[in-house]
Amino acid sequence: MVEAHPSGGYILEELAVGMTAEKRVTVTEERIARFAEASDDFNPVHMDEAFASRTAYRGRIAHGLLSASFGSAVVGTILPGAGAIYLGQTLNFHKPVRIGDVAVARVTVASIDEAAARVVLSCEIQVGDDIVMDGEATVRVPRRRRPPKG
Repeated sequence: MVEAHPSGGYILEELAVGMTAEKRVTVTEERIARFAEASDDFNPVHMDEAFASRTAYRGRIAHGLLSASFGSAVVGTILPGAGAIYLGQTLNFHKPVRIGDVAVARVTVASIDEAAARVVLSCEIQVGDDIVMDGEATVRVPRRRRPPKG
């Protein structure tokens, strides 16, 4: 398991297949409300317990893209970190995430294309023993660090 690079981000030459990083996030009422506000997605399955209790989910669930954003947080802040630019993402949702769940977002370097400065990352979100979401992200990674301004 790798930690965030002291500079804020790994450069292409520092990455290796198999490197893994993770982040734990507790899903809260406030987090769901803020995501709804930011995304303008006020679907009642996320916002209204009375409505959601009558669905197949039997209660409110978090937005799928809220859960996916936890993986984005790992990519942008830990692995590869600062300077990584998303080029694409696949997402597969397997189970709902609920208020109070602790989601563990895990990102693993699956392949490196040195010529294109691109990395494919295997991404998964786990709650307890269950994989609730998985997919792959393709990101561009810097080849060198910018010197500090000064």
